[in-house]
Amino acid sequence: MNYETTMSATLNGEIMQDNRDRNQRRVRIATIIVAILIIAGAAYYFFGSGSTAPVDADKAGQAQTVTVVAPGRDSVVRAINATGTLAARREIPVGVVGEGGRVLQVYVDAGDWVTQGEVLVSVDRSVQTQQAAALEAQIGVARADLQLAQNELDRAAQLVERGFVSKADVDRKTATRDAARARVSVANAQLAETRARNARLDVRAPVSGYVLERNVETGQTVSAGSGILFRIAKDGQLELQAKLSEDDLAQIAVGIPASVTPVGVDRVFEGNIWQISPMIDAQSRQGLARVALPFDKALRPGGFASVEIKSGAMTAPVLPESAVQTGREGSFVYIVGKNNKVQQRLVKLGPVTANGLIIEEGLDGSERVVLYAGGFLNPDETINPKLLKKQ
Repeated sequence: MNYETTMSATLNGEIMQDNRDRNQRRVRIATIIVAILIIAGAAYYFFGSGSTAPVDADKAGQAQTVTVVAPGRDSVVRAINATGTLAARREIPVGVVGEGGRVLQVYVDAGDWVTQGEVLVSVDRSVQTQQAAALEAQIGVARADLQLAQNELDRAAQLVERGFVSKADVDRKTATRDAARARVSVANAQLAETRARNARLDVRAPVSGYVLERNVETGQTVSAGSGILFRIAKDGQLELQAKLSEDDLAQIAVGIPASVTPVGVDRVFEGNIWQISPMIDAQSRQGLARVALPFDKALRPGGFASVEIKSGAMTAPVLPESAVQTGREGSFVYIVGKNNKVQQRLVKLGPVTANGLIIEEGLDGSERVVLYAGGFLNPDETINPKLLKKQ
């Protein structure tokens, strides 16, 4: 009896445990089914065709507040900013114009002022001096021959009347006298040529101005093939050769003022445009605007400088740089349209002013333009605009 009772109790316990396990599995299955139904219902609620209105209403209620501004139209001075190279307005290269020779002395150096005709370099002329002396002696001989021929002609002219000398003899003596006179003229011309050549041995300044470069030393042998010995800025006049685009060149004219700031110098030099390039470089699509500058030792030809050219006043919208974005198609801004939806508007930018960027095309000034956070917006996105009044 005890054995049977024990076996019965054990069997009943296993049955009860099996029932508990089965109930737990049912509970887990039911829980999973309920979770799936909840997820499906939520998905239908948010993405179903019949429930878009509540979602849009919720998005409209959560639209971000964005600061906008109506730029209006301001009268601004159009300024063109560019860079360029400082140079002499008229740079004169100086070389050997004579036959050359050994340099005896160099009288000027780079950075000196010279006057037109001033001797820059003296060249040895010992041989040429002897040649000139020989020509002077030849002139003396020619003049003596001329005098002798003239005397003989005068005597023959007196005797021909008495019949002692024939008319033919007088003609021959006249020809001899004329030949002697011609030889004197030739000798004088040869002497003048030699003296002119000797004068050209010295290298002289062709113009007055500022010496930019010196490439000759005492003792050096120079000739016509020696190259450039000096470079002179005529009258010390300097300029900035500014490179401008075709659009900018069309906005300027001769006489417009410009402010030049050389690299490494804190000063600003005032000048004006004196020449505009008639041609555009085919590769860079740029042309030169040459700004005349007064002489100053702080302006070093060959140096780099920036320039601001004031090309006149214009009326246009002006926006801070924060309002302008850049995309594949160019620069654009976001404007607030109907129902407070943002729209993208392409714009053409002008030069930068102290108040911001000039908008040459794309806006008339009456639009509401997103001032900040444009990079975080998308076209047709609904926002809550907050208008900022311009000062």
